[in-house]
Amino acid sequence: MTFEVIDFHTHPFEEPFQNICAHKEHCDMGAAQTERDMRALGVSKICGSVLRNFGKVTPSCWDDVHQANVDALKLRDFYGDFYEPGIHVHPDYVDESCREIEDMAAQGVKLIGELVPYGQGWKDYSCAGMDRILDCARAHNMIVSFHSMGEDEMDRMVEKHRDVVFVAAHPGEYGEFKRHMERMKKSENYYLDLSGYGIFRHGMLRHGIDLFGPERFIYGSDFPTCNPAMYLGGVLLDFTITDAEKKLILAENAKRLLGRG
Repeated sequence: MTFEVIDFHTHPFEEPFQNICAHKEHCDMGAAQTERDMRALGVSKICGSVLRNFGKVTPSCWDDVHQANVDALKLRDFYGDFYEPGIHVHPDYVDESCREIEDMAAQGVKLIGELVPYGQGWKDYSCAGMDRILDCARAHNMIVSFHSMGEDEMDRMVEKHRDVVFVAAHPGEYGEFKRHMERMKKSENYYLDLSGYGIFRHGMLRHGIDLFGPERFIYGSDFPTCNPAMYLGGVLLDFTITDAEKKLILAENAKRLLGRG
């Protein structure tokens, strides 16, 4: 059986300095090569944010945030329907972030993130600034994809914003996965993308499906940091998961959330 695949968690790049792959010197990587390699794996669409000046926090951090969002729109122009852009926001720049959400929503953008706070000098998902930004995201029907960090802060964020659609990145190890499951119990709008470690623990995905159904799990790879083939194999070759479940996880859930089905 052939499956459609949407990679919900990538960080595409236009210029070489934006490539966050740790071993890029050993890979033939660029904007065109990304599409070539992903389509060779059967991926029909990639989603996610551009990480510009990642980890280099500067006094003009908002300029970098905004430019990353501009770069994402440029990549959408380059890729067409192959790319669903994700944008960044920053709780130290609440007004700017809300204006960015409004402007990007008007241009058809549906996705915030993946947010990577530690690369932009912030760390608390539950702070007052983020509360205002999330209210704005909900008002514009934006999906919020975020890097898993700060278990208690993530708990508070979800508790306060149960009407926001969240897609958490990275199942993590056993204890972290259990915390994700607790958040999924509290909010029907909480989803988990399968990038990062965790999915390689045999039976983990089956356990999550048994608890919540396959509709709450989404394929993601975290390319170019991670090898998408490994995560794709983790779903496609898992004999504990039915074809109907694989179809939802690999594409249908993402299409439903994005309204692109």
